[in-house]
Amino acid sequence: MVDLPWSAMRLTLVVPCFNEADGISRFHETVGRELAGTGASYEIIYVDDGSTDGTFDELVKIATVDPTVRYLSFSRNFGKESAMLAGLRHSSGDAVIVMDADLQHPPELIPRLVELHGRGFDQVIARRTRSGDPATRTLLARAYYRLINHWADVELVDGVGDFRLLSRRAVDGLLELGENNRFSKGLFAWIGFDSVIFEYENVQRENGGSRWSFRKLFEYGLDGLLSFNNKPLRVAIYIGMMLTLVAVVYAIWVIVVAATQGVEMPGYVTLIAAITGLGGLQMMMLGLIGEYIGRIYYETKQRPHYLVKDTNLTPRD
Repeated sequence: MVDLPWSAMRLTLVVPCFNEADGISRFHETVGRELAGTGASYEIIYVDDGSTDGTFDELVKIATVDPTVRYLSFSRNFGKESAMLAGLRHSSGDAVIVMDADLQHPPELIPRLVELHGRGFDQVIARRTRSGDPATRTLLARAYYRLINHWADVELVDGVGDFRLLSRRAVDGLLELGENNRFSKGLFAWIGFDSVIFEYENVQRENGGSRWSFRKLFEYGLDGLLSFNNKPLRVAIYIGMMLTLVAVVYAIWVIVVAATQGVEMPGYVTLIAAITGLGGLQMMMLGLIGEYIGRIYYETKQRPHYLVKDTNLTPRD
């Protein structure tokens, strides 16, 4: 990586947006002040992920008075992963900062990100503390990260999200990963490069509430678990081998008892419990296999990650 003085560096700020009309103007004012304070030239790319509350109209207004602003508007809601990908694809900076528009990622940390990047780090990662989170959520999150780091092929850090600075070569590395099912936390870890992490205090949303329901969090966690390993499939093999061994041992035991004590009527409760338990286990394993097959199915379709309805960006290859 070529070390550039801040005055010679060009920054790109990528901001995915979904229904942020109430707070986007304040966010833009705050980040603009922080970016200007770095002394670097910059651009801000807002990606409207199919908002329905007037977010796009607010972005157009901002862009008419601020020449550093670029925007893309999706034809519908494609999800944050697609919004980040679109922003990265259209970024032109020597370094790219990814952050949310709800001010939960503090803009005042931008100079810190740039400073650490100047020391030679390709990924400068802001890790939030869990202060203020419910105790149950904290415990579940810690248990999840212990589980996923035991199974996955990459290491994920608790509290680390999308808020980070990426060097140009790190961005280029991410853009080479063209899979449809994108799990950015894992992709950021997979590309590697020299990284540094610093902590910041958890910040509450200023407008609205969290869009992460328990179901969405569960599905996101499952996505992370399955995206970077096939070990659950191997577990299915091991469980199948174990059950086969148990069945063989049980069959030998039944034969020995029948030969030495005569044939007795099998236990009804034992039979029903075995059928129910094994049936549930089989359904769970079929669901697991189906999840992997479903991912293959979507990958083979090779659909675009998103469709752009409106933009002020010039076309890029």
